[in-house]
Amino acid sequence: MTGDGPTAETVSSLLGDRELIVASNRQPYSHERENGEISVSRPAGGLTSALDPVMQSAGGTWVAWGSGDADFDVADEDGRVGVPPESPAYDIRRVELTDEQVEGYYYGYSNQVLWPICHIDPAKMNADTAFWEHYQRANRAFADAIADETTEESVVWFQDYHLGLAPRMVREERPDAFCMQFWHITWPSWDAFQACPHYEQLLDGLLANDLVGFHTERYCQNFLDCAAMLSGTRVDRATRSVVYEGGRTFVRPFPLGIDADNRQELADSTETTAFWESFRREHDLGETVAVGVERLDYTKGIPERLTALERFWERHPEWRGEFTYVQKASESRSQIDAYGELQAEVESEIERINDRFGTDDWVPVVYLNEHLPKEGLAALYREADLGIVSPRRDGMNLVAKEFVASQVDEPGVLLLSELTGANEELGDEAVTVHPHHTNEFVEAIERALSLPKSERKRRMHDLRKQVHSNDVYAWMNAQFRTIEAIRRGREVAAKSPQRR
Repeated sequence: MTGDGPTAETVSSLLGDRELIVASNRQPYSHERENGEISVSRPAGGLTSALDPVMQSAGGTWVAWGSGDADFDVADEDGRVGVPPESPAYDIRRVELTDEQVEGYYYGYSNQVLWPICHIDPAKMNADTAFWEHYQRANRAFADAIADETTEESVVWFQDYHLGLAPRMVREERPDAFCMQFWHITWPSWDAFQACPHYEQLLDGLLANDLVGFHTERYCQNFLDCAAMLSGTRVDRATRSVVYEGGRTFVRPFPLGIDADNRQELADSTETTAFWESFRREHDLGETVAVGVERLDYTKGIPERLTALERFWERHPEWRGEFTYVQKASESRSQIDAYGELQAEVESEIERINDRFGTDDWVPVVYLNEHLPKEGLAALYREADLGIVSPRRDGMNLVAKEFVASQVDEPGVLLLSELTGANEELGDEAVTVHPHHTNEFVEAIERALSLPKSERKRRMHDLRKQVHSNDVYAWMNAQFRTIEAIRRGREVAAKSPQRR
């Protein structure tokens, strides 16, 4: 996808003369100092790399935390810098946060309060008062920067749970701007969300948006249920909107996709083939390979999966030496106790399982925690006979879609947790599991490995069609079409004669 591609043009045409302001914790480019020289780190994947070409075409400003150690050396006095460096097409407006603020706002409140609450694991919540104070201050810093860049003609697009308060703060400064927010993780039921000690302030912040998007219809309904419990709201179920503080917030599902064409092209590359040939020679793999790719996060269900795999090899000794599971795990938030403990548990369990079942020429679990090049990840996805995606809870889960888009050779099977947002789109053609039901999990692995080739081919064909049709660019287009529909509806309402 390039900056002059069809999706970028669609977003630009829908924006018209209105300027786009994107706000996120992560920035699309960072500047780092190495050996006295300043280098630029570019977006490697994920949402930032998908939005970057759109911003290059549409122009505007991206407000984000300046995380690079040379970020402010290259920015102007207001923290602005044009990107991409070789041909600036839009500005980054960097927000400066101290290490203490990042610790409290990001590692603290965002990931020790909102993350466990939204993933329905309140026992892991750490409601340290200092975390909340830092979250408020960081949101204020973002909001001040956004307001500086925003006019009444701007569209402000907030990303994710790190900025739950900023929309209200921006609305107070720029009442006529169009504000929208996409919440990239699960939105829980009212009973779960109420466990958050600051639920009223968060709902007040989010309801300052004109449009709030979630991955699934179920999350939208959960949000409407929560909004109904906030004093002063009126929830209109027919239009899926909330009237509050003189404004109306529309709530809509926008399932996030991936750059499926790019994933397919990468999977087909000679570099990917070369990586796989080298990888197979290096590791003692069986003829049949399964893969799992996750951050080391307690929501991803890795310990539960290892339990099911151990039970599988125990019950099906005929698969020993024939079936290998490759776990690609990335260290994540390790300064938080729950994450460090999980990493130790996963590594210990893998060592124990390998000691129990491994032989001189076969290892049941190959554990990869080092960085893999993009071709390496594509090779694992492409060559796997089974992709295991079994989170305990996940807002969407893009690994499932990456696996499907990379299946360009012999078709494998997607084993998918029913507790993911992706299950709504992909569950019919995947083999679904409940991550906590070990016996069912074992049976699902056996069933997936036993599917005839014709059945695997049909399922993967339908999955690939779904993933390519609903890619990241379709996700963006749907949101900007909805903005335009809301704006037109308001214009019609404003011109209509008032009823007497």
